[in-house]
Amino acid sequence: MSSRLLSVLLVLAVTPLTAGAEEEGPVGPWLQARVREHAAWFTYQGNGEGRAGAMGLWRERPAGEPGLPNFVPPTSLAPLIRAVEAGVVNITTVSPRESGLAGMKRSTGSGFVLTADGLVVTNSHVVSGANKIAVRLSDGREFSAEVVGRDASTDVALLRLSGSDMGDLPALFLGDSDRLEVGDWVVAIGNPFGLDHSVAHGMISAKERVLGVGQFDDFIQTDALINPGNSGGPLFNMKGEVVGVNTAIISQGQGIGFAVPINLVKDLLPNLRENGKLERGWLGVVVNDDRESGERRAPLVKDVFRGSPAHAAGIRSGDRLVAVNGRTIGSYLQLLRKVALLAPGSEARLTLLRPGAKQEEVTVRLVERPAQEATEGLVQRTSSDEDLGLALRDLTPDVAAPLGQEAWAGALVSAVTPRSPADEAGLRVGDVVTEVNRKRVKDAAGVRAALSRGSSGASILLRVKRGDSLQYVAIAR
Repeated sequence: MSSRLLSVLLVLAVTPLTAGAEEEGPVGPWLQARVREHAAWFTYQGNGEGRAGAMGLWRERPAGEPGLPNFVPPTSLAPLIRAVEAGVVNITTVSPRESGLAGMKRSTGSGFVLTADGLVVTNSHVVSGANKIAVRLSDGREFSAEVVGRDASTDVALLRLSGSDMGDLPALFLGDSDRLEVGDWVVAIGNPFGLDHSVAHGMISAKERVLGVGQFDDFIQTDALINPGNSGGPLFNMKGEVVGVNTAIISQGQGIGFAVPINLVKDLLPNLRENGKLERGWLGVVVNDDRESGERRAPLVKDVFRGSPAHAAGIRSGDRLVAVNGRTIGSYLQLLRKVALLAPGSEARLTLLRPGAKQEEVTVRLVERPAQEATEGLVQRTSSDEDLGLALRDLTPDVAAPLGQEAWAGALVSAVTPRSPADEAGLRVGDVVTEVNRKRVKDAAGVRAALSRGSSGASILLRVKRGDSLQYVAIAR
């Protein structure tokens, strides 16, 4: 017997009883309550919220019932890929072999067309040291290219194509990487291992990943497959917009790839086009990156340098810097990235929140970052009399937390000069120096003090933490 027929019979059986419920004792009210529950069950089954499983232990959606609100599962990505793949390019470079070996080295990478007149974006490491750069489009046309500008700290490079038969190149649209959410679908197109226009899809696994590469660390993590040769290629959202530049993989893991957010690239591109490299703008403020109940808050201005752009714009202690050029900021590192990527001489709109007042906007014209402020405020040299090619940062709570390190448990290596004593000793960016000549150190000042006590000409023994391992590194003075 079906449950619906059982319900009808139950209602028919109960109807005479409910008419004289007062005369039948407690049975009448009990049956009335059961009838209401049974009727509500059938109403619930057809109201779009689901139907009950066996004995009401779970819910199931009726056939044809719509699924989650505002969610459209992708069926095929073929239309999106057809619309954007023409703007993805294959990059081949020829460069001298490393370590003085004879002959030339041939490498491949990826990129995408930025403008119809021949500007192309790729990774800095793809074209670093190249004597010759060739760019091939999906339609088979091939052009020579030259570097307009590149920046190793963000791993972004801007190329310009040259040659006949260029015409209007298939430029891609750029999206807004700030609007990405964990779980958004993405597509990566590139040339892994030289295999032209390979497509991989996945989702955003995390945002604002800090890998210890430098102060501009702000990577998108995705599980879309990114292999050697994908470097410099675009990461697309479901609108066919570029939201990232694929740049790195973790070789020990699977399904872990990284991309530079396209909004960071947007801030950097004018600088590269005009200056050929990253000329860093300077605002001139000292901020506290305070947090409240563990939540990120807009940086609080602690002090303003006299004569700085911030001073000229009327920024004062106690102001909170809420946004730069309309983009919200929630930490000191975000403020540093957005300001430092703007070229000296450019204007920036700052949104301020003043104590007891509403938000207001001021316009500042950035200037070139003073050398003293750059070395003292951002990185600190290990020695005042000998340059070991090593730059350090204090492991403050704000620096240590994203890296998974313990605050004030050493000094973070933020830069290593190529071919310097530190480089030759094998030190890497992201290492944490915990001991100098077997003396524990907790910050960059402790490293300098320990170095000053060393004998002139003697080797320096550092104990460094790299990932989860500890090892000793000897640096020859």
